[in-house]
Amino acid sequence: MASGGLEYYSVKEIKGPLLVVEGVKNVSYDELLEIETSTGEKRLGKVLEVGYGLAIVQVFEGTTGLAVKGTKAKFLGRTMETPVSEDMLGRIFDGLGRPIDGLPPIIPRDRLDVNGSPINPERRDYPTNFIQTGISAIDGMNTLIRGQKLPIFSGAGLPHNMIAAQIARQATVLGQEEEFAVIFAAIGVQNDEASFFKKSLEETGAIKRSALFLNLADDPAFERIITPRIALTLAEYLAFEKDMHVLVIITDMTNYGEALREISAAREEVPGRKGYPGYLYTDLATIYERAGRIKEKKGSITQMPILTMPNDDISHPIPDLTAYITEGQIVLGRELHRIGIYPPINVLMSLSRLMRDGIGEGKTRADHPDVSSQLYASYARAQELRSLALIVGESSLTPVDLKYLRYAEAFEKKFLAQGYYENRDIFKTLDIAWEILSMLPEQELTRVKEKYIKQYYKKTAE
Repeated sequence: MASGGLEYYSVKEIKGPLLVVEGVKNVSYDELLEIETSTGEKRLGKVLEVGYGLAIVQVFEGTTGLAVKGTKAKFLGRTMETPVSEDMLGRIFDGLGRPIDGLPPIIPRDRLDVNGSPINPERRDYPTNFIQTGISAIDGMNTLIRGQKLPIFSGAGLPHNMIAAQIARQATVLGQEEEFAVIFAAIGVQNDEASFFKKSLEETGAIKRSALFLNLADDPAFERIITPRIALTLAEYLAFEKDMHVLVIITDMTNYGEALREISAAREEVPGRKGYPGYLYTDLATIYERAGRIKEKKGSITQMPILTMPNDDISHPIPDLTAYITEGQIVLGRELHRIGIYPPINVLMSLSRLMRDGIGEGKTRADHPDVSSQLYASYARAQELRSLALIVGESSLTPVDLKYLRYAEAFEKKFLAQGYYENRDIFKTLDIAWEILSMLPEQELTRVKEKYIKQYYKKTAE
């Protein structure tokens, strides 16, 4: 704990997770403070609001056991900082950045503000480098680009954690030997989820290039607000000071939003849509916009936030606002999950807005853009024909229509579906795509240039 600063014994009120100190002077918004009980126990807090001689404080460890009398508040005159070092890779921390793996404390190379330093828009470099995740539905149709923020929209019971762990294990920049450093921030997760992430990374050896920040479901709500910021502060240090490519996976942003709503209610703020604070959009942007690349710097931060949509409602405020801020989304489909497809990625609802700038000749393969477009168009038509067949029966469909139905089945079982430990390179993904596109007549491939059809179309396919 830092020493010095102003001390007050004038705690006026304790209300839920908040503490109100009166008679304060020269105290700033976001300032860190140390709270000491009459028994000598110390906790950390942060100023959420200040004015009229009052400071509203959020206590990191919660207010349970605190009393108005005998509680001392020492304002430290600085914002919250976290120690950073490349030695944090291979380690596991709690939601406030304290080691919980039984190993010695980290010797920091620096201490940085958890709120980060905004990237000057003029210095931002446009993302154009393809990231190979080894998952065909992403690499082939919703490509992840280095420096992009591409969230995964999921639902309760869907295997978003498995997909996140698989991406963390497999992600590489095509044509470069180096693997990503992975920063994993788990927000409000249950113990079994935390154990899954630890076990998954330890079994494959990926833990050596990963740092895990685990905020559990029984930890205080305010810790959920801090956890992603600490994780991103380490990511910024590794990317922009140590020239590493960093992949940040944050799960679950819905738990983050719920914590924000809880604190907003305790502050008696006027609620917005579904009770979330009116500044939800701005607050989410302070996290998502910390991804990117900086001109003349080698490192980068790529973000894959995960959020579970309440009742699978994609119009819920958190996914809705997230979609505005980020560059696309990967949407998981419950129907695909029910028929045993892993990963159950609903490609027709998914989108990567930066895909076109990171694929094609010299980046992946020249036919990639056309193949992706044709896969989308053909699968969309097949889905329409599936709905029609339910009404009129397959016997009423034309021979070409029936080929589309067979195509859709092959698309789901051969292209979308793959094993949890199956790591497909982009060339394998495109070869599988051509294998199933060749089930359709050549004249149906209207999105693909003739030269690619001549080169890759398998005429022997039925």
